[in-house]
Amino acid sequence: MPVSTSRGKKAPANRSRGRKTTPSDKPRLSPEASPPGELAGYVMPETAVARLAETFSVLGDPSRLRIIHALSLHELCVGDLARLLAVSPSAVSHQLRLLRNLRLVKFRREGKVSLYSLDDDHVVSLISQGLAHVLH
Repeated sequence: MPVSTSRGKKAPANRSRGRKTTPSDKPRLSPEASPPGELAGYVMPETAVARLAETFSVLGDPSRLRIIHALSLHELCVGDLARLLAVSPSAVSHQLRLLRNLRLVKFRREGKVSLYSLDDDHVVSLISQGLAHVLH
């Protein structure tokens, strides 16, 4: 859409004097311009990509997110988690096993009871940042 100028003339709206920008006008990295070694830092190692994808996949389940949230507030046993989340102890145990395998939760024994908690503060940070992003 043309924009009015002070003299009443119509100027193109894209400020490039009527010339359209094409993809070939954008700056590109060419193999000759920068050696591949300099670009290596921009690519995550495959093992890190796989582990991160698996972590986000596991965190994509609402039941597991509820468990992680509960454990971020207090150390709990399977029975307490089951009552809190209104699911069977078997279902909680299954989800905890997946979370434990990815080192998102840990447990300790107190007599005959296993008490679960988050493995470290990184898990809390990850969930908090995700929640902040969703609520933003």
